[in-house]
Amino acid sequence: MSKKVDFKKSLNGLNEADLQAKIKEDELRMKKLSFAHAISPLENPQSIRSLRRDIARLKTVLKKVQSEKV
Repeated sequence: MSKKVDFKKSLNGLNEADLQAKIKEDELRMKKLSFAHAISPLENPQSIRSLRRDIARLKTVLKKVQSEKV
């Protein structure tokens, strides 16, 4: 299976607080990766892109959970 499908399956059953915590954690990790890449090139710079996309997926799921709650 692809990483995206596995990622989406892992989000099933998470509540709003868990999603927000995961978003904050991933945003902090992305910031650290960006700073590290600015200082010296990363071995795999595509990891920044994939992390950014994962954060977008998390935010999309969070919006969906919030809209279902209303």
